[in-house]
Amino acid sequence: MAEKSQNLFSLLAFTLGIALGAPAVFAQGFPELEARLREHPTLEALRLESEAWRADAVAATAWPDPVVSVGINNFPLADPSFRTYLPTNKALGVSQQIPNRGARAARSAQARRSAARYEALEAMQFARMRSELLVALFGGRRIAEELALLQRQDSLYTELEQIVEGENAAGRPVLFRLAEIDLQRAEIARALADLQAEEADVDARLADLVGGAAAVSLPPIEPMAWSGDPEALHPVRVAAAEVAVAEAGVEKAQAAWKPEWGLSVTWQQRDAGGTDVRFPGDDWVSAAVTFSVPLWGNRSQAPALRGARAQRESAVSRRTAAARGAAARYSALVAARRAAEAATDALNAKISAIREQVAAQRTKYESGIGDYSPII
Repeated sequence: MAEKSQNLFSLLAFTLGIALGAPAVFAQGFPELEARLREHPTLEALRLESEAWRADAVAATAWPDPVVSVGINNFPLADPSFRTYLPTNKALGVSQQIPNRGARAARSAQARRSAARYEALEAMQFARMRSELLVALFGGRRIAEELALLQRQDSLYTELEQIVEGENAAGRPVLFRLAEIDLQRAEIARALADLQAEEADVDARLADLVGGAAAVSLPPIEPMAWSGDPEALHPVRVAAAEVAVAEAGVEKAQAAWKPEWGLSVTWQQRDAGGTDVRFPGDDWVSAAVTFSVPLWGNRSQAPALRGARAQRESAVSRRTAAARGAAARYSALVAARRAAEAATDALNAKISAIREQVAAQRTKYESGIGDYSPII
């Protein structure tokens, strides 16, 4: 029982480190499982999301592709010819849209910060899955110890049953003791079945996390101290990354008020007039600069900016809530650890008392008083 309580203490002590960013050091053998855990599809998906956002951040700063146009202008249908009508020409044009520089920078920043958010999510998910892995490993060890204990108890009840049968054969009827033994052995069988089901659950969880794991040496884990800085907690880091993304959204909405620019150049190739119509065949060039005017800004840009600011305030509130929740969880885990320590002390005291009781029963039995069953 003391070992079981110590396992509980170790488990709670480890759990205190789940929310913290700094890694703990474990015995040899666990790093291999950690490496396999990092290859989990859930973490791989988050890494790919981060890579995708970083690629989007690069793409957001680029100009769109230029547009090339080829055609003819002012071509007469009644007398089809390039030499009978002066404005008739063959045209080759190129236009280039130049998006708002501030908007491009804001979109790029939003994509980079989204990538950082997914990196924070990956770190938090890895810490959570790492804790689940350790909980499963400690749970497996606890189950193995409890199975051994129950099997030992069952063998002791078998020994006690033989003693009771011997007393019955000697003329001291104690049939009620046999009924008690049968009841206790039935309880042991039920507990064994429950443990075997729990063991199957642990094996399934290990298979999901790392593809299964053999016995791994797990040393006692000391609780990780928290400095009180909310940024050391994974949920707060994720929430802070969401605030940064929302800030970029505000910057993008503000940049939407600025003009979008465009350039276009068209070369118009003309032929000289024919014998009936004489005009020179000089080529023409047309050029233009375009820019947008936020004429409908009160119905477009202004509501978008208000929405972006509301999203930012919402993200700030979620960060505050995450900090409070994580701090409360840490306090609860510290209290649970202290309770586990107190339970360990109480169990150790109980073990000492039981050992003294067994020693007294043995002395009594050796003096010829009573039987051996209380000792068992």
